[in-house]
Amino acid sequence: MIRKVLGCLLVVVAVVLWIATGGLTQTKPPRQEIKLVVRADDIGSSHTANLACIQSYREGIVRSVEVMVPCPWFNEAAKMLRENPGYDVGVHLTLTSEWENYKWGPLTQAPSLVDEQGHFFPMTSQRAGFPPRTGFLECGWKIAEVEKELRAQIELAKKAIPQVSHLSSHMGTPTCTPQLQALVQKLAQEYKLPVETPGAQHFRWPADSKATAEQREAALVKALEELQPGVWILVEHPGLDTPEMQAQGHQGYWEVASHRDGVTKAFTSAKVKEVIRRRGIQLVSYRDMWPAK
Repeated sequence: MIRKVLGCLLVVVAVVLWIATGGLTQTKPPRQEIKLVVRADDIGSSHTANLACIQSYREGIVRSVEVMVPCPWFNEAAKMLRENPGYDVGVHLTLTSEWENYKWGPLTQAPSLVDEQGHFFPMTSQRAGFPPRTGFLECGWKIAEVEKELRAQIELAKKAIPQVSHLSSHMGTPTCTPQLQALVQKLAQEYKLPVETPGAQHFRWPADSKATAEQREAALVKALEELQPGVWILVEHPGLDTPEMQAQGHQGYWEVASHRDGVTKAFTSAKVKEVIRRRGIQLVSYRDMWPAK
């Protein structure tokens, strides 16, 4: 008799525990993740850009940075990146030199890729209102010279920066035609440096270059609050409002310093970081998306 009673009690306890742990309730689906790659472009392009890109990593939300190898401040950028080995680095393949008062050119002998002063052309294609022969596409580029130059940029970056993990395209120029896309994909496979993040979506930050720092921060906070589950990529250009960066610009875009200073302020903003923490947004790098095998 006692055994029967004990048996019944055990059954009752088991049922109670099953109910308490959700046995009779609908199982909740697992929370969907939000992953965000925050990418800083153009380290190496200037001393100010170098400082801002490092600050955006050390004090902010940036996890990947794109280095411009042919630019005059590359050596400083490479040194800074070696000092920050956790900072994921991409080779920002460069075939243009956009600023009016400040220029750079190729690492290699590449007559079809440069203007009469030996600098890269400013724009991917000729823009209305710009001087003639300022568009890369219209100036007779040769694929063999492009390949030689891009190889030189990749190899120098890999030699100087141990944590290089991927490739990207400055102003879209190195991938602006099917032939160039095929070349970059070939180099990506050869050097084992991917170009794209599969399945990632572009993160829209609705603040133009004329927005104030406060407006830019508020727009980023709002966009993060509304971000849906998935994998997202946010690309921007950190800078600081210094005399060096104030001298950079071109027709239609002379507010470079104030714009990019606002980017850095937003990337390091306590409000922005609080939203990311509260919503459980995972800040990841390109390298995190394709871990080494």
